[in-house]
Amino acid sequence: MEVIAFWILAVIVGAAAVFVIAARNPVHSVLWLILSFFTSAALLVLIGAEFLAMLLVVVYVGAVAVLFLFVVMMLDVDFVELKQGTLQYWPFAVLIGLAFFAEIVMVRTVGVGTRLEPSPGADSNAEAIGQVMYTDYLLLFQVAGIILLVAMIGAIVLTLRHRPYAKRQNIARQTARRRADATELVDVTPGKGI
Repeated sequence: MEVIAFWILAVIVGAAAVFVIAARNPVHSVLWLILSFFTSAALLVLIGAEFLAMLLVVVYVGAVAVLFLFVVMMLDVDFVELKQGTLQYWPFAVLIGLAFFAEIVMVRTVGVGTRLEPSPGADSNAEAIGQVMYTDYLLLFQVAGIILLVAMIGAIVLTLRHRPYAKRQNIARQTARRRADATELVDVTPGKGI
């Protein structure tokens, strides 16, 4: 049963990858990409790497594919033309939805008894990765975080340019201001205005 589930998911990943490239509509291409990511995550769950599957879904589907979709949406796509033939795509959309549901059911039923041993003494793959990362490689993990922080600050500093024409807040001048500097008493002649 595991081999059958693997081949079904592998065929879906291959077909979705081909349709990502072959789709003429960029929105459809992104949706095919999301299907391939979810199916790849299902393959990872089948081999017992549920942490990597969750990471694939969160990082790639949640960030990269959504970013691609936003970029595609910012392009000048004529949605009136796209909406004209939506009824003809409903059977296809239902088929894709059934494929998602079948993958979830298949991974749930097949993947329960066939998990690989993630690590001796660990209940799950995520717990095994956490134990190794926060015990054996704690110093390297912290150093990697510091390097990423320095890289982020460096990117901000490199892109920050001083513009002489831009208005800036002078906090020292604001706090040193006196009431006489901020207000002016004007004697207005009646009927003349200021």
